[in-house]
Amino acid sequence: MVTTGLIVRLQPRVGKEEELAAFLAGALPLVQSEPDTVAWLAVRADTSSFAIVDFFPDEAGRQAHLAGAVASALAEHAADLLAAPPHIEPVDVLAVKLPYGDEP
Repeated sequence: MVTTGLIVRLQPRVGKEEELAAFLAGALPLVQSEPDTVAWLAVRADTSSFAIVDFFPDEAGRQAHLAGAVASALAEHAADLLAAPPHIEPVDVLAVKLPYGDEP
């Protein structure tokens, strides 16, 4: 069952928009090895508005993700790519529809 999630808002440095987009697209293999990351999306709303949205079965899964490879890689590249620190918003899942059910 999916119960928790994160919305991570990212603001790129001016001129780093495409590098941030490439970084996010390249992060997919890192998150694929996380068994408790049920869904992970890297999205772009406009030229300078990005976010990562992800979901987990429980708080332990969320914490494992926050301590995982994607978070580590983002922290390593944040000073170069981001105009401000990521805005990390924990969320509770009220309802879910996933293509293959709600089990990881």
